[in-house]
Amino acid sequence: MLKEFKQFAMRGNVVDLAIGVVIGAAFGKIIESLVADVIMPVIGAVTGGLDFSNYFIGLSSAVNALTLAEARKQGAVLAWGNFLTVSMNFLIIAFVLFLAVRGLNRLKRAEPEPVAETPKPTRSETLLEEIRDLMAKR
Repeated sequence: MLKEFKQFAMRGNVVDLAIGVVIGAAFGKIIESLVADVIMPVIGAVTGGLDFSNYFIGLSSAVNALTLAEARKQGAVLAWGNFLTVSMNFLIIAFVLFLAVRGLNRLKRAEPEPVAETPKPTRSETLLEEIRDLMAKR
C-alpha cells in the first residue's frame, strides 16, 4: 500500500498541482498587497480618503457605536460598507489578474512555434506511389 501511495504522490499531475497551489497562494499575497498597499491608497487619495469599511446600519436599538468593530459588540449590524470594500477589492484583483493573464498570453503568442517537418514516407508508401504513377501513365 505504501508503494502505491508513493506512485500516486509522485505522478506528474499531483506534483504539478501542489506546485501550482503553492505558487498561487504566493501570487495571491502579492495581489492582495498590490491592492491594499498601492491601488487602494491611490483611490483613497483621489476620493479624499473615503473609507467605506465603517459604514453600517444597526439592526437593533442597542447599537449606537460609531465604528463597525464597536457596533458588532453591541448587537447585529448590516455592514454594507465592508461588503462594498471587499467587492471593490475583488473587482480590482480580478482586473489585475486579467491583465496578468492577458500579458502572459501575448508573450506566449510572440514566440514562434517550431515548424514540424513532414515525415519521410515509408518504403511501402513509396512503392504504392510508384504503382499509382505507373497506372496513371497507362
